[in-house]
Amino acid sequence: MFENYKTFSYTLAGRELVIETGKMAGLANGSCLVRYGDTVILASATASKAPRDGIDFLPLSVDFEERLYSVGRIPGGYLKREGRPSEKAILTSRVIDRPIRPLFPKDLRNDVSINLTVLACNNDNSPEIAAMIGASIALSISDIPWNGPIAGVFVGLVDGEFVINPTYEQKEKSALELTVAGSHKKVVMIEAGAKEVSDEDMFNAIMLAHEEIKKLCSFIDSIVAEVGKPKFEYPSCELDHDMFDEVFAFCEKDVMFALDTDDKTIRDARMVPIQDAIVEKFSEKYPEIGAIMGELIYKIQKKIVRRWLLDDGKRVDGRRLDEIRPLAAEAAVLPRVHGSGMFTRGQTQVLTICTLGTIGEAQMLDGIDPEESKRYMHHYNMPGFSTGEAKPSRSPGRREIGHGALAERSLVPVLPSVDEFPYAIRCVSEVISSNGSTSQASVCGSTLALMDAGVPIKAPVAGISCGLITEGERWMTMIDIQGLEDFYGDMDFKVAGTHKGITSIQMDLKIDGLTPEIIKSALETTHRGRDYIIDDIMLKAIPAPREEVSPFAPKMITMHIDTDKIREVIGTGGKVIQKIVADTGAKIDIEDDGTIYIAAVNRDSAIAAEEIIKGIVFEPEVGAIYEGKVTRIIPIGAFVEFAPGKEGLVHISKLAHSRVEKVEDVCNVGDAMKVKFLGVDEKGRMNLSHKDTLPREEKPASAEGEGEKKPFRSRTPFRRNRENDNQ
Repeated sequence: MFENYKTFSYTLAGRELVIETGKMAGLANGSCLVRYGDTVILASATASKAPRDGIDFLPLSVDFEERLYSVGRIPGGYLKREGRPSEKAILTSRVIDRPIRPLFPKDLRNDVSINLTVLACNNDNSPEIAAMIGASIALSISDIPWNGPIAGVFVGLVDGEFVINPTYEQKEKSALELTVAGSHKKVVMIEAGAKEVSDEDMFNAIMLAHEEIKKLCSFIDSIVAEVGKPKFEYPSCELDHDMFDEVFAFCEKDVMFALDTDDKTIRDARMVPIQDAIVEKFSEKYPEIGAIMGELIYKIQKKIVRRWLLDDGKRVDGRRLDEIRPLAAEAAVLPRVHGSGMFTRGQTQVLTICTLGTIGEAQMLDGIDPEESKRYMHHYNMPGFSTGEAKPSRSPGRREIGHGALAERSLVPVLPSVDEFPYAIRCVSEVISSNGSTSQASVCGSTLALMDAGVPIKAPVAGISCGLITEGERWMTMIDIQGLEDFYGDMDFKVAGTHKGITSIQMDLKIDGLTPEIIKSALETTHRGRDYIIDDIMLKAIPAPREEVSPFAPKMITMHIDTDKIREVIGTGGKVIQKIVADTGAKIDIEDDGTIYIAAVNRDSAIAAEEIIKGIVFEPEVGAIYEGKVTRIIPIGAFVEFAPGKEGLVHISKLAHSRVEKVEDVCNVGDAMKVKFLGVDEKGRMNLSHKDTLPREEKPASAEGEGEKKPFRSRTPFRRNRENDNQ
């Protein structure tokens, strides 16, 4: 039935990678089934028949689609089906989009859709890497114009050794989470999270990854040679070169003047009359010029900016290539919040607010990844006013989710453990002005906010970006790129880290890849930049984390109990724990391992809840002496609470060394009393003794007062009621 069905196999990191073509998704332009161990991905690439009108970009979409059946789970929620993609799926889509996008023809305007569906998943065999390879193969064997292939691998650093595509267990111990994509000749994409890894180790890991990628690309070439289709012809949407040259000559000097400022607002204002003049001058000869004005101005500005950088070493705002924009840092910006910090870099400004919560407020995750929750959450918002645009606020898009995740990844390595700091932590970065590198400004602002909130981070983290301009074999890097340099440049190489090492990398490219020399230069440049930001800017704003959390933050107490005591603390239907919460006002979270987190704005409330729980789980030791209080009296003895929630009976015979005829002769309700724990009888009753805490010659204190002598009583034999004794 499947005449064109073929399989191809390759050994990747000691595990079999099998590619099947010609069996599934036959109506797509290109498709394949990727089997990497027990992980199975269906990859397809589809393009529209005609270009989309009225756009000046490639309408490419990449969707990594998690299916919970792939890990044997039913989705949560009422509908019981997958809804919007998880954050992990969105980030994976971005990681795959970035290396394949620069390799499409610049003048292609046909819609291109890449779908990557996870059919089965074993997290020892990364579905992200399998999907990236599948996307490359589907595009390469299709008739869609694309200058691939690319391939990708994951690199870990386990016990000082680099590991290609580590298993999930190895990832848990790894100091590095590095994803690299590349072609035969160059590195196309880098995404990394790291526990303060050195520049040298990071560079070596990238180069090791590229060596494996080259072999994978050769494997993909062999598949294309056997089943690949010829690429289809498409109408070029390139601007008319003669028209461009005419318009450029007409407005070159005016645009150069407009761009020559460090103020984005002034620059934008200067460009308005230039565009009007172009329309007035050329609309008769080129009637379509108004419709293509956006793309035309983009290319004119791009040509000028790149020429300045490559030929003159001149930046738009007049800085040197190694010079950072003016910086400012401030902590404790807002009242009542748990922590806040604002970081300003030129016209880029980010305000981050940190909130501390109970561990129970950690985010629950519902995806194919084994991770079920995370205690540190970082969210990033970029409203229209930050770029001077009049547009309504919307829910976060892929860009906002990606920038928030990058800042989160940058800061996780320096956060204290749950045992050291038993809080869930949320940082929200509000971009209040944007002119390039907002994601890295949010890293700096978040460090300030965390320190202001009293989070004992291990070291401050700063983020900085490095740009690139290339022309043939010529290239140059520049630090701290602003919006225009990012827009018209070839690279945005973002690196965050401490003095000691790197905590995250994200590299966006617009060209076909980077050489080792460019990567090494970018790492060195960004390291110098973040050292300067930490020492000269951030630590002058707040030299160390606050010693105490905010008065408005919950005060946390952590305690551990035996797991068999959890039921007693919760109680039937939750009655016990609900009463503790109601009586103390504290919030209580109990983990399956017996760890209890108690939170209250008032520390005394948390302590009160802790004491109650201690009493519930308290196991008295036979022979030990405790301080207690008489709670009630019956004819045969006194009940004494000797620990919170623990009450036992001191029999009348155990009240004193001498005979006691009436319990009230020795004590009353409310009296303090030392007792010795005698044990638990066959009916589960706790038996106590007061006389065993008294010296032999000491007489017990009377109910009326300490030291008052008792009236003489005869030693007439007393017949005890055995029925009462047995109660």
